Amino acid sequence: MSNLLYTIAVILIFLWAIGYFAYSAGAIIHILLVIAVIAIILRLIQGRRI
Repeated sequence: MSNLLYTIAVILIFLWAIGYFAYSAGAIIHILLVIAVIAIILRLIQGRRI
């Protein structure tokens, strides 16, 4: 499950980077960035419990 979370975070960061440089996706790209950051933070928190 944690690998899935990490994969989703990487995909969202990649999509954000594409949108940031393309200037065409607008505010939804920033929402994706926030979701990716939250996913990474959750991954780090879950990793420390093990």
